[in-house]
Amino acid sequence: MSERILIIEDEEKIARFIELELVHEGYEIQKSFNGREGLEMVENGHFDLVLLDIMLPELNGLEVLRRIRKTSQIPVIMLTARDAVMDKVSGLDMGADDYITKPFAIEELLARIRVALKRKHSVPPDTHNNTLTTGNLTLDKDSHQVSYDGQPIELTHREFILLEVLLENRSIVLSRDTLLEKVWGFDYMGETNVVDVYIHYLRNKIDDRFGEKIIETVRGVGYIVK
Repeated sequence: MSERILIIEDEEKIARFIELELVHEGYEIQKSFNGREGLEMVENGHFDLVLLDIMLPELNGLEVLRRIRKTSQIPVIMLTARDAVMDKVSGLDMGADDYITKPFAIEELLARIRVALKRKHSVPPDTHNNTLTTGNLTLDKDSHQVSYDGQPIELTHREFILLEVLLENRSIVLSRDTLLEKVWGFDYMGETNVVDVYIHYLRNKIDDRFGEKIIETVRGVGYIVK
């Protein structure tokens, strides 16, 4: 059965170009030209991946992404303008799986789609307790919530996945390469220091806020939760 991709893009020529290329690759495609309709299609349909433009009428792409992440972890690849650095940062922080800058080569888009779908299908079904803890810190996979001594901690999608991997491997030192593969995917094509950046985000929200050192650095090796 073909994997289904939703293209939410208000420039009809671009949407049509992407559609033709993806259909040629064997994907089943649907399109939407505004954010509100696109969001409704995600909520009411069954898609394997969303290509989401940021500059959309009715609801912009970042707002569409924010609402999608309330109920779904479907892979989302953002389409951004070349100089929209803050859009890229905001999109990743809000749970986008990847982004690609316009104008782009179709081969790069196809590669990023393959990576996102491979990562989606490589997540094994969970057969153990869906609550992970260390000290006063609790992570609930089912509700996608994190708390410290009962106080909620707001994490982005990527921060949550990173913390989940660290807690699942408690007392094991994980190298940056291992974390990059587990959290961002083996074929991640972004900045190589992204692991350190997101560890810093987690420490700001957990260690610094509550005064307890949860994530430790093993110099020259990686990171560990003991």
